[in-house]
Amino acid sequence: MMAKCIQLDMECAAICYASAQLMSLGSEKSKDICEICADICEACAEECSKMETEHCKECAEACKECARTCREMV
Repeated sequence: MMAKCIQLDMECAAICYASAQLMSLGSEKSKDICEICADICEACAEECSKMETEHCKECAEACKECARTCREMV
């Protein structure tokens, strides 16, 4: 039941970490990776919003905020 949620959580964590690393390096591709990061964070937020647990709802809000921040960068 939560397999897709967990998969997206892991993808979101990985892309957020990669985005932060590229930004800290001043990469010319930072904007590209931030756009992908926002897409994955939005997908994660949508999936987590479907769950009833408090930690999933908190995750959804964090992912929405991350996506907004990433969109501001691109």
